[in-house]
Amino acid sequence: PLGTLSNHEQIPQSYEAVEPLDLEEFLMSQLRGGDSELMQELGDFPDDDLKVEQVEKECRTIKPSVPEDGKELEPHVRDCVKSYTQPWLVVSRSAYSERAGLHKLLRKQTFESDFQPENQEKPVRNRSKAYPAISHTKSLAPDQRVEGLLAFSSHEELDRYNQESRQGNRHPELFALYPPADEVRCRELLLLCFSISVHVGVVFFISLFEIDIEPVFATMALYDLKEKKKISENFYCDLNSEQLKNFLKPHTSHVDQSTLARSAIFSVTYPTPDIYLVIKIEKVLQQGEITECADPYITLRESDSAKNKDKLEKLRGQAEAFCQRLGRYRMPFAWAAVNIMEVISTAAIDRDADTDSLKGGVSIDRKGQLPRRNSERFNTMDDQLCNVSAFKPATITISIIFKQEGDRLSDEDLLKFLAEIKKTSTPQRRVKMITGCIKLDISPVHDTPLGSLSTELIPLIPVAEKNIRPVKEVLEFPSSEVYVPHNIYRNLLFLYPQRLNFVNRLTSARNITIKIQFMSGEDPSSSLPVIFGKSSGPEFLQEVYTPVTYHNKSPDFYEEVKLILPARLTGRHHLLFTFYHISCQQKQNQSGSCETLIGYSWLPILNNDRLQTGQFCLPIALERLPVNYSLHTPEVPVPPVKWMESHKGLFNLEIQAVSSVHTQDNHLERFFTLCHALEGGVTFPLRVREEKIPENKLEHELKLSIISLSSSSLEPLVLFLHLVMDKLFTLIMQPMVIAGQTANLAQIAFESVVSIVNSLHNSQELIRDQQGRNSLLSTYLYWVFRLPDPPQDISFLLCSGSGSMVAPAESRYSTMGRATAATVGNMLLQSRVRSSSNPDIPAPHSSAEDTEVKNILSAKQFHEELALQMVVSTGVCRENAYKYAWFFFELLVKSMAQHVSQLDKQSVPRRSRFSDRFKDDITTIVSVMHFQPQCVEQAEKVNISLAFFLYDLLSLMDRGFVFQLVKNYCNQMSAKSVSMPTLISMRLEFLRILCSHEHYLNLSLFFSSPASAPTSPCPSISSQSSGSCSFQEQQRILGLFELSQEFKQQHYLTGLLLTELSAALDMESEGGKVQRKAITAIYSLLCSHDLDHRCIKPEIRAKVAALYLPLVGIIIDSTNYLDFTGKPSTLEDDLENVPPINQSVAMAIAGNPFNTLGRNVLLYHTACLSLSSPQQGKSVATLAADTSRHLLVCFLWVMKNADRSLIQRWTVDMPPSQLNKLFELLTICVSCFEYRVSLTQALQKSQQAKLQLEEALLRGTGARGEMMKRVGGIAFPCRENLRWRKDLTQWRQTNDKQDKTKAELDQEALISGNLATETNLIVLDLLETIVQAVPLSDCKDSVVGGLLKVLLHSLTCNQSSTFLSHTFSTFRALVIKFGDLLFEEEAEQCADLCQKVLQYCSSPVDENRSQACATLYLLMRYSYSNASVMKMQVTMSLASLVGKSSDFQEEYLRRSLRTILAYAEEDTEMQNTQLPSQVDELLRNLNSILSDTVKMREFQEDHEMLMDLMYRIAKGYQTSPDLRLTWLQNMAEKHNNRKCYTESAMCLVHAAALVAEYLSMLEDHKYLPVGSVTFQNISPNVLEESAVSDDILSPDEDGVCSGRYFTESGLVGLLEQAAELFSNGGLYEAVNEVYKIIIPILEAHRDFRKLASTHDKLQRAFDNIIQKGHKRMFGTYFRVGFYGAKFGDLDEREFVYKEPGITHLPEISHRLENFYSQRFGDDTLVMIKDSTPVDRKQLNPNKAYIQITYVEAYFDDYEMKDRVTNFEKNFNLRRFMYTTPFTKSGRPRGELNEQYKRKTILTTMHAFPYIKTRLNVIQKEEFDLTPIEVAIEDMQKKTRELAVATHREQPDAKMLQMLLQGSVGATVNQGPLEVAQVFLNEIPADPKLFRHHNKLRLCFKEFIMRCGEAVEKNKHLITSDQKEYQQELKKNYNRLRESLRPMLERKIPELYKPIIRESFKRLSFRRAPEENC
Repeated sequence: PLGTLSNHEQIPQSYEAVEPLDLEEFLMSQLRGGDSELMQELGDFPDDDLKVEQVEKECRTIKPSVPEDGKELEPHVRDCVKSYTQPWLVVSRSAYSERAGLHKLLRKQTFESDFQPENQEKPVRNRSKAYPAISHTKSLAPDQRVEGLLAFSSHEELDRYNQESRQGNRHPELFALYPPADEVRCRELLLLCFSISVHVGVVFFISLFEIDIEPVFATMALYDLKEKKKISENFYCDLNSEQLKNFLKPHTSHVDQSTLARSAIFSVTYPTPDIYLVIKIEKVLQQGEITECADPYITLRESDSAKNKDKLEKLRGQAEAFCQRLGRYRMPFAWAAVNIMEVISTAAIDRDADTDSLKGGVSIDRKGQLPRRNSERFNTMDDQLCNVSAFKPATITISIIFKQEGDRLSDEDLLKFLAEIKKTSTPQRRVKMITGCIKLDISPVHDTPLGSLSTELIPLIPVAEKNIRPVKEVLEFPSSEVYVPHNIYRNLLFLYPQRLNFVNRLTSARNITIKIQFMSGEDPSSSLPVIFGKSSGPEFLQEVYTPVTYHNKSPDFYEEVKLILPARLTGRHHLLFTFYHISCQQKQNQSGSCETLIGYSWLPILNNDRLQTGQFCLPIALERLPVNYSLHTPEVPVPPVKWMESHKGLFNLEIQAVSSVHTQDNHLERFFTLCHALEGGVTFPLRVREEKIPENKLEHELKLSIISLSSSSLEPLVLFLHLVMDKLFTLIMQPMVIAGQTANLAQIAFESVVSIVNSLHNSQELIRDQQGRNSLLSTYLYWVFRLPDPPQDISFLLCSGSGSMVAPAESRYSTMGRATAATVGNMLLQSRVRSSSNPDIPAPHSSAEDTEVKNILSAKQFHEELALQMVVSTGVCRENAYKYAWFFFELLVKSMAQHVSQLDKQSVPRRSRFSDRFKDDITTIVSVMHFQPQCVEQAEKVNISLAFFLYDLLSLMDRGFVFQLVKNYCNQMSAKSVSMPTLISMRLEFLRILCSHEHYLNLSLFFSSPASAPTSPCPSISSQSSGSCSFQEQQRILGLFELSQEFKQQHYLTGLLLTELSAALDMESEGGKVQRKAITAIYSLLCSHDLDHRCIKPEIRAKVAALYLPLVGIIIDSTNYLDFTGKPSTLEDDLENVPPINQSVAMAIAGNPFNTLGRNVLLYHTACLSLSSPQQGKSVATLAADTSRHLLVCFLWVMKNADRSLIQRWTVDMPPSQLNKLFELLTICVSCFEYRVSLTQALQKSQQAKLQLEEALLRGTGARGEMMKRVGGIAFPCRENLRWRKDLTQWRQTNDKQDKTKAELDQEALISGNLATETNLIVLDLLETIVQAVPLSDCKDSVVGGLLKVLLHSLTCNQSSTFLSHTFSTFRALVIKFGDLLFEEEAEQCADLCQKVLQYCSSPVDENRSQACATLYLLMRYSYSNASVMKMQVTMSLASLVGKSSDFQEEYLRRSLRTILAYAEEDTEMQNTQLPSQVDELLRNLNSILSDTVKMREFQEDHEMLMDLMYRIAKGYQTSPDLRLTWLQNMAEKHNNRKCYTESAMCLVHAAALVAEYLSMLEDHKYLPVGSVTFQNISPNVLEESAVSDDILSPDEDGVCSGRYFTESGLVGLLEQAAELFSNGGLYEAVNEVYKIIIPILEAHRDFRKLASTHDKLQRAFDNIIQKGHKRMFGTYFRVGFYGAKFGDLDEREFVYKEPGITHLPEISHRLENFYSQRFGDDTLVMIKDSTPVDRKQLNPNKAYIQITYVEAYFDDYEMKDRVTNFEKNFNLRRFMYTTPFTKSGRPRGELNEQYKRKTILTTMHAFPYIKTRLNVIQKEEFDLTPIEVAIEDMQKKTRELAVATHREQPDAKMLQMLLQGSVGATVNQGPLEVAQVFLNEIPADPKLFRHHNKLRLCFKEFIMRCGEAVEKNKHLITSDQKEYQQELKKNYNRLRESLRPMLERKIPELYKPIIRESFKRLSFRRAPEENC
């Protein structure tokens, strides 16, 4: 429903369509200006794109099927034949092909990610421990140096050189590299509607009865059991040998070739599973019942020939005798059937069918394996339809042949048999079988085979060269209607005699046959040869005989008689039936004929001029028929005739016609008859069926018949649709003179057309296309419709001198449209007659021609009449005419095109082609359009139809007029009350169609756009200051990039489209549909320009690009909506996975001038805000990734093709904020078109490498992990894992296929590599254009800074060597031109540049390396005044690289260092400066870092060892905070990759503490943390960062602490990331502690937005604590000891390892075992399985031992008071405990009274969690427990568990019952009772044990109390079925209590009097509290 809104508030003013220019006038004036250049620019603007041409119909037969010659045809038949044979009339557009094959010239781009070095073994993988010294580096050979690094004399020369090299080898067509948008094609070329049916070829090639004694004949037909119908005509064939054929010689006059066919093509339009091929077999009539005749076949075998030889000979002799005598009569004999669909579908599925899988003894052989198409579709055999589109040829053998039953021959009986066969595979009643087999070949027919004949026996194309056996097409009788209009002449009649009833006749008429003839008169000689013959005989016969059933007085018949009807039928034509008795045995006295006449019957073919069809029951006349009998029907008793059984109907027959002439529908017949009456040549009163119509009633009757047309039934209406429409259109045009009065039938005919169109659209049976258009109508319009012949009354004007008529309409069209495309220019110039100078221009026309033109123009025209009828229609007719406007629009266009093709275009200018009245009508129609539809769907369809209509009008009418229509329509749409998205969407659809016009560019007057910047005011842009350009000029240039009123007027369509785009981008729509539509429209347009061969020249392209300059403005304004991550994401996802170390967070905070680089992070913050307040308005990222790419590729295309000087002027005048937006946009472009790793690589590498690659991509490590690096690059918030989604790779054409070939993958990689290179180069070109204008700009630094950011970002992405070499050239130019500015203002950017360049210095690709070296050397050369800073930055960059990259190639880097040294040595200018020594020193630093790398490489797989090493390296940089910070970040990255978020966070907290120390030295602000002390609450470990004190470090020293983190915002950034990571790790309490440090800083900065989001995060942290409090899993800890010299440093060291939440001992054990056994070998490593102390002496020195024990955190009692929550018990842990059971005898376990336990407490060096996951054990304490102490501990534990289980808020019954079972269960071994009996039965002898005894007694007291509570509690928890169980528990509990009572009540008296304390050495508890009691 269209939502109603008050428009005035909603639709912005700028959205109104403006007044267009008068295009024709504008063109004229341009031409008058005589600007010859412009004439050139106008280019090919043909006057006429629409050609009217005739296309010959494709005819399947060698000659069209037409009636026999010589007869004058009736008007109706004549019209039909004309309609079926005249050529199609098509209005076609001249096509402008796009260029293809643009990929052939592409060069393969080299990407590092795809690169595989020639020598596959990686350089220096496992070196010996000797780290290469600096001397090693110096001994390497340097790489190739970049030519002419310092050779340029001026900056301009350098720029020019760089630009030339950039322009070489570029791909001019950007869109050829880009996958096309999924565009909806609105206008498919309409194909002719033919029914689609399955064609099955059947070859009958062997019919084999066991004995071969007489000729037999087969008849085949298809039957549909489901529909109970015969669905094909009969196909006759026989396989008789020549010898047997000779038996019949006397009865066969001659044999026609066409009757020898043994192959037939059957068609099935509606396949169902129950289609049977039935084969009936007949033989020559002989004496005896069928059973008797079949007997020899059943009993005799050819194989027993010896015995039966005589018998067979005798039988053959008899057969020959019967053939001689009765050869013309047949008798039924046998039949067989096969379910053809089962064969086909088995053939399709090709299941390994058991050969007898089909019912009815049918077996199949597969022929050659044809490839089968979409075979999946056959898996389900649906009852409705079987899919049989492709099956393999099969050979069927039918081995069951049934004998015919004489009394059951009719089709009804046959269908009953088939139904039984379907159920049980044999008929129910015992039908005798005849042995034998029939073999058939069945195959699909795709192309017509050679030598085929149509059903009328006309040869089909291709014709066979030599005389081969023909193939017959069998006519189908479809089981339900087929709605396809007739398109060939066919006129056949089928006759089915059904039943005779002579039972009551007393004569001997028993062997009855019927002779059937088609008579044209009553004379015996007038029987026509129109009956089709059967096999091996003549083609056409004059008479046929039905088969005889022996001795049956009421026989059934199954005969089918097929006749071809004469075209002209008269009342004399009739069918004549003659009935005979045949005597089979020749009586002695008889000689001659065996026929005895019984009687006659007949049937006139016409009844009231209409063909008679249907069921008839005819009486039989016993005597010769009287004269003129044929004028009556036999039902009327003709007086002198003697009738059998007193004129009772005795003969049943059925007649069916298959005719494309006889409509067999009353309404249609009446309509056609009356129409022909108008054409004259009839006599009144006119007879129509029973009535007679006088002349004065004709008009009234005709009107009635027109109205009732649409009520005729659907099938005949569709079959004769073309004819009906043609007639109606003629009536619309032709004023009729009836009885001297002119009758105008136009209106009523128009209404009838509308109602037919409506009923065809509404019919459920007919197909419609996507636009809802009825396919029959669209076919009619496209191929069939032609202007009705000119009305009679003006035809005299068209007479030539001799008075004969001008040739009919055909001659008006060239057979292939005549060339009429004169360019506008040509035509207009001619009109200013300059023929003297131009001999090609014809002389002025003669007056005779003028009058003809006038006459044509003044005569009534079809298009005018049609438009008029549309305008004046009312009511339902009007509603439907507009509802199906597409039909009338296409009709108008086709008739207008035909009209125009008849005009002389030279003399009739465009404006005068159509009358003003017609233009008014069109205006009215367009303005009415938008009022019509009531629902959106309808409105959308009408909108599309109208768009196509106007599109066509642009080619036919005055274009200014059409633009006016466009304006009116657009504005009327805006005035409607629809929702904005619907409105924009519809206007877009409308404009998209208009803009797809071939001459869209010319229509938009692209040649009048300013293609370049004005040159006069400022001659050389780069050398002048901006002052010399006037302010107006500046405004004008900026104005070109805006959508101004003037622009919209001049470039009309472009203006409208861009207005829509701009409106779409500014509004919200569900799922961004509207935006996608708008962007796709622009995208398709640019794509078509790019690939259009008319736009090859650069200057034309510049003009075209200038047409889209406002698009650039729109895109820059919409930067905020672009998504450049490649994932359609929702906010919720983002919040879940914000990446841990997102440096861009830090950057966004660290005062990055345009915060866009951290856009997604900001987005994240806004998301947090908007989650809390949903009504915050429009969401930020509204465009999906692919849509964003489409928009960006448009932007890049304009930038690539626009004039350079213009762009430069524009960027110079641009305000800084706008320029920043432009830079941001370029950054996004770089990310968007990044090359995804080539899939070919993945294909070639082994599975494992593939997994590694996949993992690397998912984690974003390796070259791509750079995204998360210190560079303010766009870090994609945890969307990295999308890299591997195949559907996001570019070039999606073949992407749906999962298993692509290597060639396809290579092609894909080639194209996407070129796309990435080209898009990035366009960005680079633009940056160069901007930077070369810098001297003109006032704010140099911000321009250069912005530029650098984009360039650096492009280095972060995966780039090709081509692009890299150009980028490095640009960097070098920047360094040379703006060196000082860079090193001072842009220090941070420099740091990033160092890092990137260093990274490429270690690239395996030689070219990348040599470019990077040159750049790094130049950086050092131009910055040697700031050498220390540079040194620091390079060193830090390398440290960072080495730490993060796992596949770092130090060998390549060493080579690069050597190359840099070579540059320094060769640079003569700098020899006497400090530079060489600086370079040398730097190389030393780098070398030492590389040594660390080599060490790290060894431990790449051992995470703990690697972290230890990195920890050591970081510790080594204690005095160099920048480097320590870098290494801490490296460690954080590594932890994060292993999902150790807590450790990662700790690294960042340490880094933050380091920064805090530095900041507190510099300035003393209250709100800043006081060095690392402030961080103690997060972790006491942080204090180690305070070691960096003043004496070591002076902050003012150059180059120290200059990194971006050593600032307040850097500190906040680090802490925010730490908080994020703590949150990921589930330590929400730590989040709070971190924010406690951040908040004061934010408060001091008054950063309330940040504070809001901070508190929001805090709230979420606290919510998480509340919800997940107890459910969180913190670490699990294990003690790991290493023993054995093999371990080197680790030997005899013990560590505590922290593992993830739920790690079981076997897991860590397995991990370490795997790792170390790989390292030392399986036989060397031994895992010690217990936790007893290891005795070194007993170990084998050649083996390595590992002991792993599970440990728990250990707290003293006083500590437990502070550690209350789960978190507190798992945070800051330094002490761990494990217990070891033992007995004095040495076994670990024993009886209760001898079981001791040892507790071991370990203390680690730092507290967990720390910046690594394993810590050294620095202290170990042990103490032992005596058996009674062990018992006390056990009982305390049991009691505690019971108490907890009983008092839980939500008690767990199962848990409680389990504990009770273990406590009070009767038979618990070593249970409580046994413990009591062992330790409490007697008072101990040793007084030292009194206290323990007493303590145990008290424990038991509490225990029994808790058991009581638990039993009570259980009573309330149990279900009814557990009552008994509860009683048992209670009983056991009471028994336990009674048993324990005596022991528990006995106290030790000594304890209760004062005793003298003896000192004894306790081995047990530290100061137990009882001691003091």
